[in-house]
Amino acid sequence: MRSRGSSNRLSNSGGSPFRSRISALLLAMFATMATVYVAGRMWQEAESRVYLIKELDRRTGQGHSSISVSETLKIVSCKEQLKKLSAIQMDLAAAKQEGYVSKEHSGNDGTRSKKRLLGVIGIITTFGRKKNRDAIRNAWMQSGAALRKLEEEKGIVVRFVIGRSANRGDSLDREINDEHSQTNDFIILDDVEAPEERSKKIKLFFVRAVESWDAEFYVKVNDDVYVNIDALGAKLSAHLDTPRIYMGCMKSGEVFSDPTHKWHEPDWWKFGDGKSYFRHASGEIFAISRALAQFISINKSLLQVYAHDDVSAGSWFIGLDVQHVHEGKFCCNTWSTGSVCAAV
Repeated sequence: MRSRGSSNRLSNSGGSPFRSRISALLLAMFATMATVYVAGRMWQEAESRVYLIKELDRRTGQGHSSISVSETLKIVSCKEQLKKLSAIQMDLAAAKQEGYVSKEHSGNDGTRSKKRLLGVIGIITTFGRKKNRDAIRNAWMQSGAALRKLEEEKGIVVRFVIGRSANRGDSLDREINDEHSQTNDFIILDDVEAPEERSKKIKLFFVRAVESWDAEFYVKVNDDVYVNIDALGAKLSAHLDTPRIYMGCMKSGEVFSDPTHKWHEPDWWKFGDGKSYFRHASGEIFAISRALAQFISINKSLLQVYAHDDVSAGSWFIGLDVQHVHEGKFCCNTWSTGSVCAAV
């Protein structure tokens, strides 16, 4: 019995070191495999980083310098902006060649003149009134070289303002084109020339004038009004220090809701229970400063027009910090010494 027990103990004591060696071998194998795996991953990541750096250098043109992601994005953004700027410059050059940039807008060397004009006068006219236009040219507006001299010496630009025929290219349009080719004194708007579009026409005149000329004042005149250019220039010059001025023969009056009335206002209900217009300049002639003309140009799509162009113009300045100047010399119904205008 003792010998059998001793044999068993010997057998057990001999197997234990064997199992320990197997466990150690397995552990070493797993460790080796883990080491190889980790080393492989690190090598792959290192190769990926090297590739990305080289690719980044190649695309950004930075050579071997080290830059951050945010810096790279800035570089890419700048390159895109440069491409856009280059495209815009090419488009502008092409537009100038095609004649889409106003000649009055640029100087002789292709750059905008630095000298600001005193005023731009738009004479509102329409089809069939050539006799009125010729009378104005002979009386106070001048034509040809005399008109250019007026611009150069007094800093005042004068142009007739007219739209296009509803039947584009018809005899009405051709007559205006022929007249303009001879006199070169029109602003021809793209919108349809029609009595019901007159208020919109006034708005578009200011928009076009601001885009074409840099002036201290912009003046609207009817084509049945005689203007004393010297007196007008003196009145405008006296208000050069007023940045937001609306000057004219100021008035108000009744709003007519009767559709049969000559001065019917379809939007009469907007003027309150008293049905009285707000203060505004008479439509024969009025002047606004550059800041107000720019305001009209910027907000042209938001500014409402009413049945009458003088009321429409007055409405555009309600709620703004504007100085309304009533100037009796702008009241064209009477003529006196020093008057700016007279109805004819």
